[in-house]
Amino acid sequence: QVEVVESGGGSVQAGGSLRLSCAASGLAINMCMGWFRQAPGKEREGVAGTYTGGGATYYADSVKGRFTISRDNAKRSVYLQMNSLKPEDTAMYYCAALFACPTLHEVAGLTRWGQGTQVTVSS
Repeated sequence: QVEVVESGGGSVQAGGSLRLSCAASGLAINMCMGWFRQAPGKEREGVAGTYTGGGATYYADSVKGRFTISRDNAKRSVYLQMNSLKPEDTAMYYCAALFACPTLHEVAGLTRWGQGTQVTVSS
């Protein structure tokens, strides 16, 4: 059973940076891990993903060039470095495991979710 727990988040002014961390237990071999977010009144959307076994990284168009996902296999963790933050990045951010990396879509009945961490960007 894969479980993920995220940390980080907080409040920052536009143009600032934040770093999110996610630790996983019960890892499956070469699974996709990453981040989703959900703003008030909007659907949850994929932000970034990477495979724990290495390889490509995937990003939503809205964050390309500003966000960077990385992993530390020894710590069973993934990280999301968020730079040049904008007010529209304000959302609850969720770490996720076992989703479709190339499309950043969850897989019904399979994707595991963290409890979420709030990111607020003020203008």
